[in-house]
Amino acid sequence: MGFFDFIKKLFGKKNKISIGLYGNPNSGKTTLANKIAKDWMGKEIGSSSNVPHETMAVLKEEKITIKDGDKELGFDIIDTPGIATKVDYQNFLEYGLKEDEAKSRAKEATKGIIEAIKWLDDVTGVLLVIDSTTDPLMDTNITIIGNLEARKIPFIIVANKIDDEKANPDRIVSVFPQHTVIPISALKGKNIEDLYKKMIKKFK
Repeated sequence: MGFFDFIKKLFGKKNKISIGLYGNPNSGKTTLANKIAKDWMGKEIGSSSNVPHETMAVLKEEKITIKDGDKELGFDIIDTPGIATKVDYQNFLEYGLKEDEAKSRAKEATKGIIEAIKWLDDVTGVLLVIDSTTDPLMDTNITIIGNLEARKIPFIIVANKIDDEKANPDRIVSVFPQHTVIPISALKGKNIEDLYKKMIKKFK
């Protein structure tokens, strides 16, 4: 490796923007990742499901560029497995999985959580996706925010699923008043432009 190659490798990582999608299982991370990729690249990056921990490995799409007028942001998107403080195989049984398959899913989900946490070393920004129909004061959300603050990683809280009649994004705003919260529906695309504008401002 030549000297300039070494310098490029040493400093290149800092110049490259990687945005990770983090949150609880079924918060809508993959749906949001697909929405972003479809809007700006014309394709999806993964499949979403109602089964928790369906995303068991990190999905990555490189070189996405979002725009707002003459402003733009180029980045790689990292869709991480849902993070939970505990994975119980019995939870999978509720979705019609057999016991052996449920235990295998639980094991893979645990590996996925570990992988997601490791990726915090590589991301330069995070979209923390919270299901606005659930209690935002879950241990997982508090843990993720604590990690992001400790690592000084800039992040936006995405209050997802506002199209659901049970949604209460104002509760998320009141619980985390010191942080940027953008209410959206990744599924319906509602308020997605507001998120793009805030991403360009926050992560540029």
